[in-house]
Amino acid sequence: MRWFHDFMVTMLALLAASGAHAQEVTPDPYGKGPHLAITLVAETERPAAGSTVTLALATVPQPGWHGYWQNPGDAGFAAKLDWTLSSGVTASEPAYPVPGRLIVADLMNYVFEKAYAPLVTLKLPAGLAVGTQVPVKLRTNYLVCSAEVCVPESADLSTVLTIGDGAISSASQGRFDAWRRAVPKPLDAKGVFQASGGRIRIAIPYPAGAALPKDVYFYPITTGLIDYSARQIVSQDGDRLVVETKAAVPGVSGPLVGVVQIGQQQGLVVTADAGTVAAATQTGSAGVSGVLLATLIAFGGAMLGGLILNIMPCVFPILSLKALSLARGHLDEGAARREALAYTAGVVSVCVGLGGAILALRAGGTAVGWAFQLQDPRAIVVLLLLTVALSLNLGGLFEIPTPQFVNRSGGAGGAFATGALAAFIATPCTGPFMGAALGAALVLPWPAALAVFAGLGLGLAIPFLLLGFVPSLRKRLPKPGAWMETFRHILSVPMWLTALALAWVLGRQAGVDGLTLGLAAALFAGFALRIGGRRQARGLAFGWVALGALAVVTVGGAALVSRAPAGAAVAEAGSEAFTEAKLDALRKEGRPVFVYFTADWCLTCKVNEKVAIDTDATRKSFADHKVAVLVGDWTNGDPVMGRFIEAHNRAGVPLYLYYAPGAAEPQVLPQVLTPAVLAVLGG
Repeated sequence: MRWFHDFMVTMLALLAASGAHAQEVTPDPYGKGPHLAITLVAETERPAAGSTVTLALATVPQPGWHGYWQNPGDAGFAAKLDWTLSSGVTASEPAYPVPGRLIVADLMNYVFEKAYAPLVTLKLPAGLAVGTQVPVKLRTNYLVCSAEVCVPESADLSTVLTIGDGAISSASQGRFDAWRRAVPKPLDAKGVFQASGGRIRIAIPYPAGAALPKDVYFYPITTGLIDYSARQIVSQDGDRLVVETKAAVPGVSGPLVGVVQIGQQQGLVVTADAGTVAAATQTGSAGVSGVLLATLIAFGGAMLGGLILNIMPCVFPILSLKALSLARGHLDEGAARREALAYTAGVVSVCVGLGGAILALRAGGTAVGWAFQLQDPRAIVVLLLLTVALSLNLGGLFEIPTPQFVNRSGGAGGAFATGALAAFIATPCTGPFMGAALGAALVLPWPAALAVFAGLGLGLAIPFLLLGFVPSLRKRLPKPGAWMETFRHILSVPMWLTALALAWVLGRQAGVDGLTLGLAAALFAGFALRIGGRRQARGLAFGWVALGALAVVTVGGAALVSRAPAGAAVAEAGSEAFTEAKLDALRKEGRPVFVYFTADWCLTCKVNEKVAIDTDATRKSFADHKVAVLVGDWTNGDPVMGRFIEAHNRAGVPLYLYYAPGAAEPQVLPQVLTPAVLAVLGG
């Protein structure tokens, strides 16, 4: 039966090739075709001249049928794409998602049995006028099979692009993010393979602390080197994965290119050169201890990072007020501990909730990281109003009203809400230890990842937790008195500075109109808070009118604000905006390259830029050593940039990379920079 299957597949391939210009689908006695519904989808229908635009071949097989990967395996053939494009327009080779495996009569097939979308990048020439139409036509010939029969089919697809501003709708971006997530990402470091005695052993770089997925499999793109149907033995050995299987032919030579599957629809493109590969000393089961070790290390880093967040200007006033509330001496030991635990629960709940949202969005194909909500101007408006309200509260304009359910729970309810607030407004910050820890969380299994986010919350809550459980620390706090009111007013200053920073970020994201809207909303919120504060001064409740006005201002401000039209990225003097193509070009020239990723809402980023990067000494050092500087602005959450950041085990910004000439991997620099750290680059 195997020879008959091979013969039939070969004949069908020849028939498909000879009928490459036929207009009709090949007759199908086993059901009405076509059996693959293919749609040509453009990420944007108005790309800018001189830019690239991604096209998706959105494909949906009929139930019981399957299409083939770029290497079909023991049988079948990959789809053939014949483009008809305007002068100057070029199309890349298709980037396929990670396939599945199907064994029929001892033949291994690399197939797609569910919806999938190969991605093709079109390069448009510069100089095209806005409004110019760019027709795109594609004829594709492919093989589609069921369990009983294989049928060659063809399809004529087309779309028309119109040169414009390159804007991408949120719906389109979401679809393409999901499709891109299924496409394996290139692994910068090369692997090594060794073939001898009819066996082939492949060593693939892989972090020692990362978990070994359950379904690791190596799909060869290079044909004829590996016996596709042979069993693969995968082991995690230190900082590498070792794949061993049967070689297809003796005397295999390289290079060997393939995709290693590391999770559900997740893979890495690996290029391996011939060499010597030592046998694995560990088995796959060692991954359990590796996951535990990686989780503990990331948990510790997140906890240290959270502890450092307490000195940030948006968190320190809240922590100080809670600490001084313990200094009043009105709480017994039990009440102090309950407040400390409630505050901790509030902090941890928000951190775990944000972490869960990040993991869920990433599972859906969206490239997001820590502080992802700050990439939306609507969230910035809400945070701006919140910080203005806190500033006015610290200044004595009003007292924060507490709901009845909080009052019924005593001080614990207020402590929980305060902890949740502190965690939420701390999200713009990333400190030492924290970035690497949250980056590691994104490659760990989800329970371990959530534990790391809980560690961040625990670190943020540690100071108040210690005050609640260690009476001697509370005794060291200053005695209560009139000075506490003055100190409270002083604490409003860093909160006002936080509001000022958020207003600046809003202006960068939403333009002058958005900034004006945000400031107007803050003004009207101030009026509403003033009305409530005057009622409180007369011994009355804050009032539903004031609360309703606040709700209307907050919802209205968030609903009306919108992102300003995208413009060209502006880099500092002596630097250029980051693109992967520019980075590759500079590295091919042999230039040392310093790449840093920043965002307007990232406080740590801005401090590093002011103190270490944008200085005369650093610019002179870079110029003397001919270090090229690329700046990646992640303020608005560019998905391509997000995937690049993710590939370097980071959950967000800041990220600082130095590429030495000829080095295979970049040097990841600390998240807190000093001029001395940068002065040695390129030397």
